[in-house]
Amino acid sequence: MTRYSKVNVGDTAEIKHTITKTDIQKFVDLTGDNNQLHVDKEFAEKTSFKKPVAHGMLGASFISTIIGTKIPGDGALWYAQSLEFLLPVRVGDKLTIVAKVIKKIDRQNSIEIQTDIFNQHKQKVTTGVAKVKIIEDEPQEEDSSINNEKTVLIIGATGGIGSQTARTLAKEGYSIILHYHSNKTQADKLKKELKILTDKRIVIVKANILKDSDVSDMVFELSRYFKKISAFVNASTLHFGNIKLENMEWSDISSQVDINIKSNLNIVKNITPLMQENKHGKIVFMTTQATEQYNSEWLHYITAKSALNGFAKALAVELAPKGVRVNLVSAGMTNTNLISDIPEKVKLITAARTPLKRLAEPQDVADAISYLISEKSDFLTGETVRVNGGQVMI
Repeated sequence: MTRYSKVNVGDTAEIKHTITKTDIQKFVDLTGDNNQLHVDKEFAEKTSFKKPVAHGMLGASFISTIIGTKIPGDGALWYAQSLEFLLPVRVGDKLTIVAKVIKKIDRQNSIEIQTDIFNQHKQKVTTGVAKVKIIEDEPQEEDSSINNEKTVLIIGATGGIGSQTARTLAKEGYSIILHYHSNKTQADKLKKELKILTDKRIVIVKANILKDSDVSDMVFELSRYFKKISAFVNASTLHFGNIKLENMEWSDISSQVDINIKSNLNIVKNITPLMQENKHGKIVFMTTQATEQYNSEWLHYITAKSALNGFAKALAVELAPKGVRVNLVSAGMTNTNLISDIPEKVKLITAARTPLKRLAEPQDVADAISYLISEKSDFLTGETVRVNGGQVMI
């Protein structure tokens, strides 16, 4: 629930949306406004617009979205709005909706918000001022169980290591935020499974972690429901194969760098402010023993993971004074779908060469992650925990 006292003149927020034919059809179905200028290409060609234009109120409806979810968010009572439609909006236009608090009216618990909508050419297509009253709930005693809640965000929760980590932490009393990118079916299935294991909160979130705007929106939504996020674990992976140097393209390397560095940068920038507010947080990245025991034809993968190792250690130094610990888990060959393309003979040889005579299991990795986000590892940061059965000893 948003507090009036927490809202300040100058506060800003933005959201983005691309207008589609489906948007227009849904608007027609909902409102009954089937004006031919909006839905009939031949009719529109005979007008000065030449092409169908989206309903003005369709674009303006996203002002409701930004008021209801961003500024001020929960508790917003939108009671007045001026609007001026400056330019037409068409299918394919990429809109940026911007809200900025321009006035506070203390006696009414109200604010005035400048609302502007821009297209992909940075042209202002709609403008106006919203008047919003902030409805606050009655003060209540804080729920100690919520204040003491341990919450972990698992990026790539539908994968082998991510899902086993979720199961392990659910049993240990964590509230779990399950991130997925495309496999909603698996995320829903995992949530149902976790609900049997715990009475703590289990939440599913979708985001493209390579897009900072997606990550920012994801973290904003989470901050509305969780007082704090205790830890985040990035268990996301990108499937890769062997590539000889003569066949290597920069895109092979950059795709690995993106998933290992760019995604983590996006997440860290958005999630650590929540951790710093509580002066405590744990971050765990997944690296690989291949950065210490090099494999032929893995140049792209090893380059990215080596960069991640440096990224994590530099981050550990910077965030330590703010109470945030950063560590890595370095797994050997682990029995997940990621190694499904590796010949069985190679797996057997790898296991035989391992002092403990087997491959790692997802549970082995999950146990290491559990340790690193627990209070038992509070004096650890910038470290790499090796889960490889003794293949690499340093």
